[in-house]
Amino acid sequence: MSEHYYSKKTTAKSEEIQWTFTLRGHSFNFTTDHAVFSKREVDFGSRLMIDVFREPDILGDLLDLGCGYGPIGLALAREFPDRRMIMVDVNERALALAKKNAENNHISNAAIKESDRLKALEGRQFAAIITNPPIRAGKDVVHAMFEESKNSLLNHGELWVVIQKKQGAPSAKKKLESLFGNCEVVAKQKGYYILKAISVD
Repeated sequence: MSEHYYSKKTTAKSEEIQWTFTLRGHSFNFTTDHAVFSKREVDFGSRLMIDVFREPDILGDLLDLGCGYGPIGLALAREFPDRRMIMVDVNERALALAKKNAENNHISNAAIKESDRLKALEGRQFAAIITNPPIRAGKDVVHAMFEESKNSLLNHGELWVVIQKKQGAPSAKKKLESLFGNCEVVAKQKGYYILKAISVD
């Protein structure tokens, strides 16, 4: 099986790089490496998500599902310091980098842990789940993430998804509509869609 950024372990040689990036007006120092997604800059889809995400009206923790080295979760943790941000990924190298980036950027309201999708979070419920899903893992994996997210949201909790039109935004919107009974296109830029679905009992 070939190795991807959504693989648990990597055999790629470690060669860390450091760079700075501004997100929602805050400057971040990021460390990245081989075998993580978008290692040289915060990708456009993640930046769009960070820019347009709105804090949910209900109380509860936030979840960055598939956090990579941490740009979405850490940016939103800094923006909303009264919220606890849970950040999960299956990629062990990405998780180590996310922990390093949280520490180096002095973000104390983020908890980073290993989880294959939401398997390690059974019983937890969130006010919002934010994800830039691993499209290359295939539609079945991405749609399973949506299904597990639906079961892990508080009443009136929100699932936020960034996905390119050419990588399946229309089918993702249909899937969310079938699961939640609703799906809003919050933003569209450069072929990227930000989708939001609300869990209503």
